[in-house]
Amino acid sequence: MAKILIPWIKAARLRTIPLSVSGILIGSFAAYADGLFNIYIFLLSIFTTISYQILSNFANDFGDGVKGTDKNRVGPTRLIQSGQISKNNMIIGIKISVFISLVLTVLLIYTSFKGNLFNMAFFFFLGVLAIISAIKYTVGKNAYGYLGFGDFFVFTFFGLVSVLGSYFLYSSDLKVDLIFPSMTVGFLSAAVLNLNNMRDIRNDMISKKNTIAVKLGAKNSKIYHYMLILLSIVNVLIFHFMTEQNSLLNIVMVISIISVLFYHIFQVSILSKEIDFDKLLKPLVLTTFFYSLIISSNYILN
Repeated sequence: MAKILIPWIKAARLRTIPLSVSGILIGSFAAYADGLFNIYIFLLSIFTTISYQILSNFANDFGDGVKGTDKNRVGPTRLIQSGQISKNNMIIGIKISVFISLVLTVLLIYTSFKGNLFNMAFFFFLGVLAIISAIKYTVGKNAYGYLGFGDFFVFTFFGLVSVLGSYFLYSSDLKVDLIFPSMTVGFLSAAVLNLNNMRDIRNDMISKKNTIAVKLGAKNSKIYHYMLILLSIVNVLIFHFMTEQNSLLNIVMVISIISVLFYHIFQVSILSKEIDFDKLLKPLVLTTFFYSLIISSNYILN
């Protein structure tokens, strides 16, 4: 049994899960601060988001695998390319993931909006769009990841939709000041993707996977990366001063996050080997997750 499960656990890429739920935590605990928290919506939001992420990871492994993009990659071994999971089995895994994602989406929407047909229809559309986007990143002739649109979709779904959308699930309303932490999570998520793409830039160029990193080139993709990190820092500061969260603990936490992000810029600036970008992925994912925990704890304690 373990031999069967281990390749699927690898394909699920569990290290991406903290990033995918970061926005959900912020939106959910903002709802908690407003007296709108619902444990069932919270749990369904978390499980639904994780199901989308795992579906995306399966589809990414399949799409890049069948196109031969993973043949000479420098990052972690992918399962289709290595033969640990067959193409047919991965297709079955993707179909099961789609089914689970749809079921969780329907349950989440019903729990949040029962009786409000417009909200139910709109969020069902968003859910279906998220599922399609998860698959179409690398799968098919017009996969948007091969056209350089991956960063935009990651920024939108991991940032704006995740934070603002999760709050809306509780309140049926938008909380305007959440736009700043949503953009912080969005920019940092796009930066995580860009680290992946800078790591794979040479192989992606050969495979005609025209990511932003490929389009910009090695030098300019670093500059683009600095911009993503700096924009996230700006949004951290705007939200901090706008919400007047000036407790000593919060100030220390915010300074810590900003310091880590500036150190991350320094680390990227001195890298020359593509494989070394992979070492920065986990710290950046955890930094984003830690930021979401800071914001969430402020909503709980204040």
